[in-house]
Amino acid sequence: MNKRRVAVTGLGAITPIGNNLNDFWNGLITGCNGVDLITKFDTANFATKFAAEIKNFNPEDFLDKKTVKRMDPFTHYALASGIMAFKDSGLEDGKFNKERFGVIYGSGIGGMQTLQQQHFTYYETKDPRKLSPFFVTMMISDMAAGQLSIHFGLKGPNYATTSACATSSHAIADAFMLIQRGTADLMMCGGSEAAITEMAMGGFNALKALSTWNDRPKEASRPFDKDRSGFVMGEGSGTLILEEYEHAVSRGANIYAEITGVGLTGDAYHITAPAPEGEGAARSMNEAIKDGGITPEDVSYINAHGTSTPYNDLNETKAIKTVFGEHAYKLIVSSTKSMTGHLLGAAGGIEAIATVLSLKNGIVPPTINLDEPDPECDLNYAPKIAVKRDLNYAISNTFGFGGHNASILFKRYEN
Repeated sequence: MNKRRVAVTGLGAITPIGNNLNDFWNGLITGCNGVDLITKFDTANFATKFAAEIKNFNPEDFLDKKTVKRMDPFTHYALASGIMAFKDSGLEDGKFNKERFGVIYGSGIGGMQTLQQQHFTYYETKDPRKLSPFFVTMMISDMAAGQLSIHFGLKGPNYATTSACATSSHAIADAFMLIQRGTADLMMCGGSEAAITEMAMGGFNALKALSTWNDRPKEASRPFDKDRSGFVMGEGSGTLILEEYEHAVSRGANIYAEITGVGLTGDAYHITAPAPEGEGAARSMNEAIKDGGITPEDVSYINAHGTSTPYNDLNETKAIKTVFGEHAYKLIVSSTKSMTGHLLGAAGGIEAIATVLSLKNGIVPPTINLDEPDPECDLNYAPKIAVKRDLNYAISNTFGFGGHNASILFKRYEN
């Protein structure tokens, strides 16, 4: 079976450094820092008092007030970035087959704020009749995918992915494969997260996963640095429109890039720690390269998972060396989480967008806060300043708790 080509024709983003595509991209290439003290709740008793929050976002700019009240913030973010991606794709004229246009959209946690609020309501009243009739539909993590499908009337494949920090990349990978095999012509995909809540922050603190640099929060997200001490929580959403290549060309669509390969593997090792030497991550990148029909030397840039945790950054670096050998020192690796924080299930969405825009514009976003690299993290991480370079192929990596690994291979588009 001949594999159909898959193009990226629409992008939308709600992020801690910008609530639209242009602001997000400009924030990335100028090294904008989205981390600050938490404003959403009182952090007096919390070990971590900072995060990368969404700023100046009003869901009523995208949805009516009644609809907003019936959705959790993670769905607000998903709808907002989805609406922007749909408009960006030029599909607003509706000249497409809605039965051939699907949605795969994930969330690592789903409606955490709703779950927390409704739990408090029951705990305080002991009366289940006080629970909202929209509690379940606001909370469940598939609702972003469902609401996007309903909003746009898209009747193709429709479901959610949940694989911790690899969630969005799995959504993108599934959407890519469905178009490749001919099940759909268009797919909306990505992920959303809104987990800057008491329960989520407290839980990740209990896990000892978050940085606690409360005296210098803007320096806390520092991937590959010798002083990195944990990740910084972020929130937001990233949405991509994928389209069968000939379908895109026939309607004169703006093509940002192509997806040419995916690599999906499991560590089968530990619930939180990566496999030793980044073994699963290495296989994931190798599979993406093999699937794309290229050689490791063809890859110019890796948008790293780069969480700013001791184990991830070291093992991802080792995995890159395993896959690329001497070429590992010639390509550029950077972590945009240094600016956005870690969006958990939405990370792969905004990082795929960053990777696509890097290819299109020939600019690699920097890894900010990289003051003194870990001696074992000795690759070119574009420290502090964006790098201009012609790029042909780039990989976006995401690795999640549970041993979920996903690598997406993008190719620069040339007419």
